[in-house]
Amino acid sequence: MSENVQHHQQEIEVKEDSLLQGIRDCIPTLLGYLSIGFAAGVVGKTSGLSVLEIILMSTLIYAGSAQFIMAGMIAAHGSAAAIILTVFIVNLRHLLLSAAMSPYFRHLSAFKTMFVGALLTDETFGVAMNKAMNRSSLSEKWMHGLNITAYLNWIIATIAGAFFGKWITDPEKYGLDFALTAMFIGLLVLQMISRKIIRKDLIVAVCAVLIVLGAGSFVSGSVAVIIATIVAAAIGMVVEKWK
Repeated sequence: MSENVQHHQQEIEVKEDSLLQGIRDCIPTLLGYLSIGFAAGVVGKTSGLSVLEIILMSTLIYAGSAQFIMAGMIAAHGSAAAIILTVFIVNLRHLLLSAAMSPYFRHLSAFKTMFVGALLTDETFGVAMNKAMNRSSLSEKWMHGLNITAYLNWIIATIAGAFFGKWITDPEKYGLDFALTAMFIGLLVLQMISRKIIRKDLIVAVCAVLIVLGAGSFVSGSVAVIIATIVAAAIGMVVEKWK
């Protein structure tokens, strides 16, 4: 009986999660998006890209780390094939993010799920997973509110950076390069507190760090992150089952 009541309560919560609530829940990540997006626009401008090219890059690629790398490779006159391959490898982590989110949208058709995953980023993934605690599903409207708000904010931030980039030649001087890292730390801490199993989470986090450091000596940083994510997640599952 208690399981039926809990399931019914979850269904009510999902229905109440509107598009507007998704927009509201995205607000804590907006500052990080503004700063790192602004820095991405500045880097793109200093690498020789036009404002239109920066807008297209943010609209079509929509990946901060990939855009920084792409701007650097363009400035270094890298080949198109090398740029495409590098961006593809850097963004492979989105396969893991989408796979982790998919169980919460089983009630949607494949077509609708595609739109949910199309705008999924590291930041919206963190917010969504924090929302998904003790739930079996998430609201489609809520997720669209979260994703679209982050998407538009990113584009606006990079456009601003592109326009004002000529006055800021060194983004690191103002700490803009650390904004994204700081935002992730905040999301991680909030998620760990809400889960209330800090010891297990710390085990997974420490394992992930050690694996990244070890694998980074043999493969690229992006591949090392993917390896660490898979292995650390497996370790977390083993610890969870063992306990």
